[in-house]
Amino acid sequence: MKGRTIAFLESRLADHVGELIARRGGIPISAPALREEPVADPQASAQLIHDWAQRAPKLVIFQTGVGTRALFAATDTLQLTPTLSTLLAETLVAARGPKPTGVLRQRGVRIDFSAADPYTTTEVLDAIAGVVLTNETVVVQRYGDANTQLNDALAARGATVVEIPTYRWALPDDTRPLIALMDRVERSEIDAVVFTSASQVHNLMAVAQREGRAPAVRTALNATRVVSIGPVCSAALVEAGIDVTLEASPPKLGPMLEALDAMFATAP
Repeated sequence: MKGRTIAFLESRLADHVGELIARRGGIPISAPALREEPVADPQASAQLIHDWAQRAPKLVIFQTGVGTRALFAATDTLQLTPTLSTLLAETLVAARGPKPTGVLRQRGVRIDFSAADPYTTTEVLDAIAGVVLTNETVVVQRYGDANTQLNDALAARGATVVEIPTYRWALPDDTRPLIALMDRVERSEIDAVVFTSASQVHNLMAVAQREGRAPAVRTALNATRVVSIGPVCSAALVEAGIDVTLEASPPKLGPMLEALDAMFATAP
């Protein structure tokens, strides 16, 4: 990356992302945009399992590894995991990508439908296109934000959607790094800004709006290179009025940074 300054908003893997950028010759700037906030409600989990036992859903969709792991952790605590496993064995199970797939396999859960690369909502809907959902219940493991595209599509097919909220994305306790990033982007001191989730886009612009500088931040981002990890993230950027310079394919961290490195290798 030839000594370029690369800002990133990743939280959970911040150290890893910074190391990968530095290894490629870049100067990493960390500005975490998210805080993972558990939504643990044992009573709600117990009630959900009870409801499933009374009327099993037609389909359960797992969207993230973190959320899938959190659900099983909750049922472990409640000593309801054997019941959950039995219920999942009697219904259809869909996984959005490799991370929930890995957790489900560790738990011995059969997977009936797997979304294809790049693992967006579109591929989930394509995978389950042949399932009749009229007057059926579909359980959706919710990630940080509600997936309205998925929920609306399922409802349009006649399904009743029940969400399992296991965690949500909140603003970090300290937003000063985000504000410092805005300052540096506006001063043209950043060569590229890397986004690894749609929620990072939402939170960055929420802080910018709070600080009364959303138009300036948007303009500054459009004057630099904006890197997106995949289609979902890119859609959030476009919706926020931010141009995407580079989108990873496949939507993974390694290929994204390799593509960014290659872009700088040919840049003046």
